[in-house]
Amino acid sequence: MDNEKQHFFDDPNNIKRVLYIFYACCVFLFALDFVIHRHVYHNWENLWGFYPIFGFVACVILVLIAKWMRSFLMRSEDYYDEVDAKINARPDANEEYSAKTGGNDVDA
Repeated sequence: MDNEKQHFFDDPNNIKRVLYIFYACCVFLFALDFVIHRHVYHNWENLWGFYPIFGFVACVILVLIAKWMRSFLMRSEDYYDEVDAKINARPDANEEYSAKTGGNDVDA
């Protein structure tokens, strides 16, 4: 176990360094919001913090839509097991399946 390769994120100090760099980038981008002149089309884009708030609200809406879509797109855990059980329930089912797929049955 001592011979395992040490990866970059295995050292907690490296994780702290990456987080500090991330925080510094966030502060820098926040400061740029006061310096850079934006060419806006709508008045509400001039509001302080419009783009971060808009991004957060859009992300929350996407998550809520995904939760709603999950209700009708999700299959049960044993969905494929049920299909296999139906195929294997009939003794001639494997032969029919093999004939439909071109007879490429490598297990036979």
